[in-house]
Amino acid sequence: MRDVLPVLGRWYAAGVPFGLATVVQVSRSAPRDPGAAMAVGPDEEVVGSVSGGCVEGAVFELAQEVAAGGEARLETFGYSDEDAFSVGLTCGGEITVLVRAVTPEGDPGFGAVADSVAAGEPVTVATVTDGPAPRGAALAVWPDRALGTLGASGLDAAVTADARGELALGATGLRHYGPQGQRREDAVSVFLQSFAPPPRMLVFGAIDYAAAVARIGDFLGYRVTVCDARPVFATPRRFPEGVEVVARWPHRYLRETDTDERTVICVLTHDPKFDVPLLTEALRRPAAYIGAMGSRRTHTDRAARLAGAGLTESELSRLRSPVGLDLGARTPEEVAVSVAAEIVALRWGGSGAPLTATEGAVHPHRTS
Repeated sequence: MRDVLPVLGRWYAAGVPFGLATVVQVSRSAPRDPGAAMAVGPDEEVVGSVSGGCVEGAVFELAQEVAAGGEARLETFGYSDEDAFSVGLTCGGEITVLVRAVTPEGDPGFGAVADSVAAGEPVTVATVTDGPAPRGAALAVWPDRALGTLGASGLDAAVTADARGELALGATGLRHYGPQGQRREDAVSVFLQSFAPPPRMLVFGAIDYAAAVARIGDFLGYRVTVCDARPVFATPRRFPEGVEVVARWPHRYLRETDTDERTVICVLTHDPKFDVPLLTEALRRPAAYIGAMGSRRTHTDRAARLAGAGLTESELSRLRSPVGLDLGARTPEEVAVSVAAEIVALRWGGSGAPLTATEGAVHPHRTS
């Protein structure tokens, strides 16, 4: 959705109705995650994708119908893994797609959502998918305001509260409520899609390894900052374009920087005068991942120093050290792959084991 919003924003601003199809639920090895979107606009122009296979044709027809005045539709498409290739899908599984019309009259918050996403402002869009509420009704929720309605004030209030919680995590998924927002009922299904700004990756220590980690962090979609107390090393020309470079003492910079449950912190300095105050600060604040480079001897010494600085066993258990998965990495680029692999595995609950040594679905069911 984030990729196609610039085009959709132009259609919306021109007052042109368009059909918007959004993946709201997947199972097994479906090819796209919830939030994947395809839209059909003027002159049958198509942007985006919901499956990458033959499902696109059926969704195209549905989007045309709703854009021409039809009611919102919820459709499920499914194929076995064995049949998927023969019908044009990259893999099997099921996808459930909500197809609705978007117009300035029917969705007054869409333009503001597109503007917020373009400006990097966090916003969540809640859309009714099923139940005794208007299917396709949308409510846009920002940290400080909301726009639109799902058809009932109680439902709006409950969904607004949950949407702000999901937004803090950058999460997307289905929620269920009663007709007036009752928490323990599941009559109404609402799809919450969060457009949080890109998560941050903070890399401390402007060494060759940092340049490689910054490059792969940028590739994975993080907003990367490299920080080092030594100005001679903390120079933008040593790092990929778009990476922020800061020359400051690491712990002081971190102390003045907001982090959240999606933030990744990589400490590559392996020098006690930097590491101890920096990790003391890092391990006591929100973060998805905190890793530190160094040998096992360095780790043992670092852990003792951190314990001496007052960190608890629970706080120390958050530290990934030595940083990365055991890939046998040697070069800075290989080490960066090792670090990135550990970050991804931690994010999605992966084991880090070769897929040939595991059983079951390659892409197991994931919750928000």
